[in-house]
Amino acid sequence: MSIRFFNTYSRALEEFQPRASASRKIDMYTCGPTVYSRAHIGNFRAYVFEDLLQRHLELRDYKVCRVMNVTDVDDKTIRGARAAKIPLAEFTAPFKQAFFEDIETLRIKRANEFPAATDRRYVDKMIAMIGTLVSRGLAYQADDKSVYYRINKFPGYGKLAHFDLTQLQSTGRVKNDEYDKEHVGDFALWKAWDEEDGDVKWDSPWGPGRPGWHIECSAMATAILGDQIDIHCGGVDNIFPHHEAEIAQTEGVTGKQFVRYWLHCAHLLVDGQKMSKSLGNFYTLPDLLERGYTGREIRYSLMRVHYRAPLNFTWEGMEEARQALARIDDWLERLHETVAGKIDPSKADKIDLQPGARFEEALDDDLNISAALGLLFESIRETNRALDRNELGAAAANAWLQWWERIDSVLVIQPEVASLPAAIAALAEARMQARLAKDWRKSDELRDELSARGWEARDTKDGQKVTRRAGA
Repeated sequence: MSIRFFNTYSRALEEFQPRASASRKIDMYTCGPTVYSRAHIGNFRAYVFEDLLQRHLELRDYKVCRVMNVTDVDDKTIRGARAAKIPLAEFTAPFKQAFFEDIETLRIKRANEFPAATDRRYVDKMIAMIGTLVSRGLAYQADDKSVYYRINKFPGYGKLAHFDLTQLQSTGRVKNDEYDKEHVGDFALWKAWDEEDGDVKWDSPWGPGRPGWHIECSAMATAILGDQIDIHCGGVDNIFPHHEAEIAQTEGVTGKQFVRYWLHCAHLLVDGQKMSKSLGNFYTLPDLLERGYTGREIRYSLMRVHYRAPLNFTWEGMEEARQALARIDDWLERLHETVAGKIDPSKADKIDLQPGARFEEALDDDLNISAALGLLFESIRETNRALDRNELGAAAANAWLQWWERIDSVLVIQPEVASLPAAIAALAEARMQARLAKDWRKSDELRDELSARGWEARDTKDGQKVTRRAGA
């Protein structure tokens, strides 16, 4: 089965055909954080989707070169630095650090490069691109000394967002980085310096100023990946104006198709509502960690719904993610015990591996993670039944574990292996001795003590199992 993606530009499912099909190299650009505050779980829903995409392509033997930008100069970062009365770089530094800590917690693979918009080499690239657009009549310097893109000179403007612009003319110049979808205007490429910018400025042929948000991504993407790339990702809120502007800017300079496949992730809602600080439903990763959830539980929760479907975040959903991972953990433990010979089933060592094989095919179909996870749990159910009937031997169990290692290279939800601390091991041993002596009261007291320390003691047919409690 070939890989298919829903291309936002065509609004259709298309067979994936990268430019360098022979070498299987893929160039991918993903919009990263704007570091004016700590990224929230809505941002990470998109970043986890992009991680899943990259990992699946690599599972299918593609070589992915991914670039994720860090926007460290725009209207919001400048406002934040001004309010804090500190230099821009000092203001953005802790948010950059927090972002890298958070992607580590969520097991998100690092991009090949994380270009920062304030890096001088990229600012120079931005100025060069703007100069080309001005020379071709696609941009102009206005009376306010800022440089704007002339949208009515680019025939393809609006095609990504599927706006009908045939009857629309520019309704004015837009200097802000963001503007309403109903407002179509010439957007700023270079913003002339004013007092509110403080010391944030660079010299240019049009006077001192700073780049607009949109030109930053065009410059960083082409500087690292070249004039054309295979995949560009982001949230649906990036489609217009940001990605629309990227196309106009980049293709206005190169004369070539900028991106082959545009993939966009739907919004994350919280209890059915848009996330908002005013509604009290705005969450960052530390907010969830403080409630006792782990990075792998949060990753699973953000990943389990198809990327083009809105994800409704709820605390009940987080508990469902915890239970799903516990089910996977128990299954893996049973398989390991079978391989180790702790369970000695009959030699009827046969089981259908087809549900497992279809996992990858589900991801080939526009990264259908919902279907893929359904097949995973179908496989868990069937293998558990076989284990219950003593119909699964060490060879089959080992085959399933090898399959798990392959698919977990995409999911990255493998449980962390933790040895028991000496004090916990001593309590566990004391509890086991209490049970052997049928001192049930002592056994319960020791179990409660283990729980209070963040560990769970379970009595199984194979003896006592002590594991770190989820979220502890």
